[in-house]
Amino acid sequence: MGGTSGRLIVKLLILIVAYNHEAEIESVLSRIPESLRAHETEVLILDDSSKDKTFEKSAAYAKEKSFPFKLTVLYNPVNQGYGGNQKIGYHYAIENGFDVVAMVHGDGQYAPECLPDLLEPFLAGEAEAVFGSRMLNKGGAIDGGMPLYKFVGNKILTFFQNAVLRAGLSEFHSGYRLYSVPALAKVPFPLNTNDFHFDTEIIIQFMRAGHRIVERPIPTFYGDEICNVDGIRYALDVFKATTIAGCQDLGIFHDPKYDRPEPEVREDVYPHKAQFRSAVSYVIESIEPGARVLCIGDASAAIGTLIAEKGGIVTTVAAAPGDLDTAPAGLPKGWPSDFSAFDYVLLGEVIERLSDPVAFVDKLYESMGHAPNTELIVTSGNVAFFVLRIMLLFGYFNYAKRGTLDRSHRRLFTFSTLRSLFTRRGFDIVAQEGLPAPYPLALGDGALARGLLAINAGLIRISKGLFSFEIVLRLKPRPSLAYLLARANERRNETPADNAN
Repeated sequence: MGGTSGRLIVKLLILIVAYNHEAEIESVLSRIPESLRAHETEVLILDDSSKDKTFEKSAAYAKEKSFPFKLTVLYNPVNQGYGGNQKIGYHYAIENGFDVVAMVHGDGQYAPECLPDLLEPFLAGEAEAVFGSRMLNKGGAIDGGMPLYKFVGNKILTFFQNAVLRAGLSEFHSGYRLYSVPALAKVPFPLNTNDFHFDTEIIIQFMRAGHRIVERPIPTFYGDEICNVDGIRYALDVFKATTIAGCQDLGIFHDPKYDRPEPEVREDVYPHKAQFRSAVSYVIESIEPGARVLCIGDASAAIGTLIAEKGGIVTTVAAAPGDLDTAPAGLPKGWPSDFSAFDYVLLGEVIERLSDPVAFVDKLYESMGHAPNTELIVTSGNVAFFVLRIMLLFGYFNYAKRGTLDRSHRRLFTFSTLRSLFTRRGFDIVAQEGLPAPYPLALGDGALARGLLAINAGLIRISKGLFSFEIVLRLKPRPSLAYLLARANERRNETPADNAN
């Protein structure tokens, strides 16, 4: 962006997406306000393989010297769809260094006369996206000819999307959009659909990226243009895209196009999880003040910090999962020689991240078999959680950034398989607990999240295996044969010689 005599000037691309619009395209071009000549403005018509003479009419118009803007006309040899055509236009804007791209439909449904007003929030530095909304002026949509069924459908879908995405837009379904090109370059819009719900997906991406969206009122116009949208299919596609995005932070579904930007410093969720019913709070409550605790792994070390704040004496072996796997190099750095020096050993969110948990548990028992009074506490996700079962029912099984199907997980466990892993290798169960999903992390620590926690906890009392999100096992190692033999020898040495036969 630049400026002359204090006036901000932007490099603006007006992207006209066109398909079979030979009757309207010249009118759309003629209605672009000449006031936009104050900026470095180019008009790009992208003809998506029209069957009529849209391309020919556009190309002929480009040769007219009276048109006040640079006009580029391109033609897709193969139809790319509404979303695919936008992708090409946005890529053009990025490659050619534009500041702002404004999408206008070639059928004239959205008034080009509104472009200067829609550009204002960019000039004021208030937005990364500006949407023209037909719903901001009460009654304007119906007065402008919007069919009642479309008006009602628009309202219902927008209400649903605002609720799921925690947004406040008056309309999600206007095709009049202006985007900051640098902001576009930061979202993965090439991964989006080529279909009509592209507009929904890119809104979600802008929201998840933290980009500011401003709405401005626009007039509604419905003429004789042919609508190529299957309304029922479009509504279902919008519902699906919104639901997946809304559930992604819960670790239920995952789609890479809805990934949030990674923060420079990851938020420590463990202090938060200690404030509600979770594996973290259960572990902290189970360990008495003053207890000696060995924490193995990064997650255990984070919980150990909270245990220390409550008076625990904490030692950590914060090794990476690869270091904890059995390897020729032997035990990881910091592995204690005497586990009897500890009251508890905490293995939090470790076992599911190991490539060979069986070998690791064997190694752990070799060390703990000499400390039968030391309790082992293990936490892991429950892959039999009912939400995951429902996902499987519909053919979904994908790894997210967090949750039971965390991308770092190499192994998945149920209550039965986790118990078997330890009991078959020298440990006895002291107690087992199922914990609810961490709703406050995903929904905010409010009444809804607390209510869901209570409901989930009640369901766990009916079936741990089905309704537990997290598993906690408390175990004791059986005395090893070496330990028992050593104790027998100690006992023999304690026997008075005069009683020996």
